[in-house]
Amino acid sequence: MFIIVYLSPICCQLQEASFNHRRITSMKIGIIGAGFVGRVVAQKAIAVGHDVMLSNSRGPQTLFSQRAALQCATGTIAEAIAFGDIVVIAIPLPAYATLDPQLFDGRIVIDAANYYFERDGHIAALDRGETTTSEMIAAHLPKARLVKAFNAIRMVDLETNGMASGAPGRNALPLCGDDAAAKALVATLYDQFGFDTVDAGLLAEGWRFERGRPAYCVPMDRETLEATLAGTTR
Repeated sequence: MFIIVYLSPICCQLQEASFNHRRITSMKIGIIGAGFVGRVVAQKAIAVGHDVMLSNSRGPQTLFSQRAALQCATGTIAEAIAFGDIVVIAIPLPAYATLDPQLFDGRIVIDAANYYFERDGHIAALDRGETTTSEMIAAHLPKARLVKAFNAIRMVDLETNGMASGAPGRNALPLCGDDAAAKALVATLYDQFGFDTVDAGLLAEGWRFERGRPAYCVPMDRETLEATLAGTTR
């Protein structure tokens, strides 16, 4: 099987946009979801100098201990969205339907959600391979600049596996999306967190690293991840 993901115009735009984002030192990151994913992404972001606001569906009063432990801001979901240059969605998949689409207009949004039918119930379109988790979320947030990222790594590995840029054997993480500049910004985060980036192409290619695929939560260097994504069948 042959795909053109890595030689596409989108990939070239990502490389060009990446150059423009290399000097980014500090961003505001709003995180929706204070579970393991939200907490680890917050911790990593704060460690490299970003400002973070954590939120959940139960309200900021339930995040008192997280605010103290992480030294981050807390707020409502609406406040976290307004706060962030980037907004991270780190909630159970069905909960995306509770998000107000208008709040996301023009926002760069990282979709870190995964589909677990044991938790989420069966979603027929996903079970039949007719769509992807990110395409479902993008349809609900039509004016967001959505990037699928941070879903295909165990949080314990995100915490501990980061390495300096250029280090031999540095792990790589996949992402995909339709907005090259948004992907470049997320790739900057990957690099700051200690990981290379493999661009899997447009948002519709997100199935290549969803749950159950060979690249899902398996540490790989860039070359291995590129080959694995290219060889994955639906």
